[in-house]
Amino acid sequence: MKPSSAFLLAPPVPSQEAEDPWRFDALGCVRSRYDVTIDSLPRARYRSGLEIGGATGLLTEKLQARCEALLSLETSESAQARAVHRCRHLSHVRFERMNVPDRYPEQTFDLTLVSGRGAYWSLPELALAQQRILEHLEPGGHLVLVHWTGQTRDMRCGGHEVHDAFRQLTPWHLRHLRGEMEGTWRLDIFERL
Repeated sequence: MKPSSAFLLAPPVPSQEAEDPWRFDALGCVRSRYDVTIDSLPRARYRSGLEIGGATGLLTEKLQARCEALLSLETSESAQARAVHRCRHLSHVRFERMNVPDRYPEQTFDLTLVSGRGAYWSLPELALAQQRILEHLEPGGHLVLVHWTGQTRDMRCGGHEVHDAFRQLTPWHLRHLRGEMEGTWRLDIFERL
């Protein structure tokens, strides 16, 4: 994997009560990681993007510039409220509180981004998420995974487990386009076959 100096610090343990549950607004390393993520997208524009794990909207705000329409999903009410406020002027961005893989949007997407959320899935949930992502990712569409590879007590999978599970879907369902890892962060980009 190609190293990147933008993936350096571990995220804090999430707290549902905090206004910014993961303190993303305070972490400059997250902003840098998000810039690397956006810069790594294979296309300049996407018709319809899905962001699984939108948190407080820092990445959403950057991602929207590359999407004609963007749907950001989050389970934390306080985090999503902050994201909605941050992106309130962006009419092409929608927000839904949805716990993937229990529920999944009905439409198809040419970009799906999973940022950190996969580490909170159990192995059966990860398998179901893979199935749903593949069913709703258009042929030629891109899947972007960005995860911290460390471990906290509320995480069910490590970031490596999530990324490696998707790597196992190549070459039948996905083609691996790019991988980067630095410190405790990992980014992988796939294309739907």
